[in-house]
Amino acid sequence: MRIGFGYDVHAFAPGRELWLGGIRIPYERGLLGHSDADVLIHALCDALLGAAAMRDIGFHFPDTAGNEYEGIDSKILLRRVMQMLREKGYELGNCDCTICAQQPKLARYIEPMRQCVADTMGVPVDSVSIKATTTEHLGFVGREEGIAAQAVVLIDKRQQNTIP
Repeated sequence: MRIGFGYDVHAFAPGRELWLGGIRIPYERGLLGHSDADVLIHALCDALLGAAAMRDIGFHFPDTAGNEYEGIDSKILLRRVMQMLREKGYELGNCDCTICAQQPKLARYIEPMRQCVADTMGVPVDSVSIKATTTEHLGFVGREEGIAAQAVVLIDKRQQNTIP
């Protein structure tokens, strides 16, 4: 068994859609980034890659790769990360994710995000925990300058069937 931790931050930007956990959230601003800037999925990808000692999302999907990842749906990146883990023999035990956002309020989107992330990863929804919190108006999140996300994962090596 291995544990991984991921953290990501994106600033708000006008004229962009807000994507969190693979779900479009109606809001006046989105997040700035090379991809769709889904801060939750990015933190989750980093946690998964870290647990398997496979570096980070920027190493595998660099913003310096020209247009290859520009505007990409982060669910595609998460699917690729899960494929890389499975190729190394790992499977997700569970993940626990926290979104830190002063605004917008996210409670009604948590269950759709959980289902979307679970479907994207090919795991049962009860393996995916997503929570949202504010920072009580402290820091860049509290000033509504952006959103942060954290993720912790447990992965384990699948047992190989061996015949003596």
